[in-house]
Amino acid sequence: MKNFIYENGTLDEIDTMILRRLCRNARTTTAELARMVKLSAPSVAERVKRLEEAGIITGYTATIAPEALGRSIAVWIRVRPVPGQMQRVAEILQGIPEVTLCDRITGEDCFLARASLSSIAEMERVIDRIVPYAMTNTSIIQSSPVPPRLPPL
Repeated sequence: MKNFIYENGTLDEIDTMILRRLCRNARTTTAELARMVKLSAPSVAERVKRLEEAGIITGYTATIAPEALGRSIAVWIRVRPVPGQMQRVAEILQGIPEVTLCDRITGEDCFLARASLSSIAEMERVIDRIVPYAMTNTSIIQSSPVPPRLPPL
């Protein structure tokens, strides 16, 4: 295991174990983490606090199943703004509640957006909000063989 240096110290094997567990279940208690890494709860709490202060842990979240909320269609929308419309397209994407993730990217397209939708008609409405200002190319997600995970530590 390689140790990584960050502003508040060294990211060691214990920190890595804590990060992995919290990513699997953000509700893991300090006591459970302490048992897992064989340290006292106050020591683990201090480590978590340092990881938060260093910006390594930026928040805690619940993972929601969109299909359980009637949003069984997930799509990737590649977006290429027409000249002079980059900022306008970014604002439009921010204003579409169905867009759950969006990155500005390099290459022919400028944005890659993920949307959770309840129907093909809803997908059409989302795309129609974008097309006056950009070209789009949409792919329906069939499955996700690699779930969200930590980068290598």
